Amino acid sequence: MWETLPVLGPMSDTAGFSRVVLAALLACVPMAGCAVAAPPGGPAAATAAGPAASDDAAALLALPTDRPLVAGFVVVDGVYNTELMAPWDVFQHTRYHTAGRPAIEVIAISPDGGSVTTAEGLRLLPDHGFADAPPIDILVVPSAVGSRDSDLDNEALIGFVRERGGQARFVVSLCWGAFVLARAGLLDDRACTTFPTDYQRFAEMFPGARLHVNVSFVHEGRFLTSEGGARSYLAAMYLVDLLYGEQVARGIGGGLLIPWPPDPERRPAVVTDPLMRRPR
Repeated sequence: MWETLPVLGPMSDTAGFSRVVLAALLACVPMAGCAVAAPPGGPAAATAAGPAASDDAAALLALPTDRPLVAGFVVVDGVYNTELMAPWDVFQHTRYHTAGRPAIEVIAISPDGGSVTTAEGLRLLPDHGFADAPPIDILVVPSAVGSRDSDLDNEALIGFVRERGGQARFVVSLCWGAFVLARAGLLDDRACTTFPTDYQRFAEMFPGARLHVNVSFVHEGRFLTSEGGARSYLAAMYLVDLLYGEQVARGIGGGLLIPWPPDPERRPAVVTDPLMRRPR
């Protein structure tokens, strides 16, 4: 039997955390040290369950042969450096390790294509605006200062994320980026997570999402949601491993000084999708 994992969602009392028994007798993903999850103090053992069954794993994991995968990062004023640059760094480094296979091309997309300023003061010049953004394979939504409030009222932002998130092969959110995905309707009845201090706020605002707490990231079907911060690297490394295999992930980890696969005794808890399998 799988262990239980703390969940906040439509069946839980949002006045406190409830423990919900997750899937049993499912084969976990054979990912490099990241296959299962557990709450702190318990053995690793949980998987995402639910709508992932409707996602075509074989199609999602089949890499194009004639072009790179395009990872489109949605950047707005107040975007946080770490949640933007951690996955950007990991995905960009695929070009050095894919041995002839198409790598991941990273692009930044702002609402109007104009410059944005990060929360920490960096000026960014994006590659595209919402109107001229190319097709996106991996939509990445980092957290920003307004992700929990003002950005949720930005119709252009939410509309773009809803449209492109519905078309992308994978959708990745970091930290409060999950609020944006949820407002766009992409996390309805989906397993997900967000920044630890905002579990309660997220659950109250989006009761239709199945929020997992005390985990580094959650993967279900096309969606990966990370708690953010330095853990943003882990979600990106996991996706690279899923798409390209452990050897490529090891190479990227070596260049970025990120141990891969993670030490089983020290790795943070995660939730992975049992229906996804790394290409052989």
